[in-house]
Amino acid sequence: MPLAPLPLPQADLLFEPTFLPAAEADALLAHLTAEVAWEQRSIRLFGQQVPQPRLTAWYGDTAARYTYSGLTWEPRPWTPTLLALRQRVEAATGTPFNSVLLNRYRDGRDSMGWHSDDEPELGPAPAIASLSLGATRRFRLRPYRAQFRAGLAEAPFGLDLPNGSLLLMRGPTQQYWQHALPKTTRPVGPRLNLTFRWVMPTGL
Repeated sequence: MPLAPLPLPQADLLFEPTFLPAAEADALLAHLTAEVAWEQRSIRLFGQQVPQPRLTAWYGDTAARYTYSGLTWEPRPWTPTLLALRQRVEAATGTPFNSVLLNRYRDGRDSMGWHSDDEPELGPAPAIASLSLGATRRFRLRPYRAQFRAGLAEAPFGLDLPNGSLLLMRGPTQQYWQHALPKTTRPVGPRLNLTFRWVMPTGL
């Protein structure tokens, strides 16, 4: 099933809530939870080193080195499972990817703060494909930078990302919008998020 556009101004978002069948997504959740080399790194926040509120991992081609939030990632080699998923996501989106950032949210206390994926090595208009496995979580977007907010709603835009869904963010999205996965007090199970990217090997 093709991805459908989402009506968000000054953004290019495509979404398919049933990209993977539920049974396959459940099996991938269990397999990747066990297979992936998860880490919990620390970042500097308000002058202090604090652990990231989730587990992470970085896989990709040899030259796909990535730096964000002051952390530099050297890619682990693709596993057969991750390579097969990359190929399926590339076919669905018509976009090449050479790396994937995986985030593991163990429960509702794990989260991702407001940010934009605008690191130089991603280029000026990156395409990022986000595959969700496991519990449904609410994904938020809000206008980025005061000079871009004219005519945009101030309230964050919300989108539920269910098990097996695929969201593609591309074009000007990272210039105009920030996104986050907030904490929730609702009882919620574990979730994995795989964000496929193209990192310029030169870092330029």
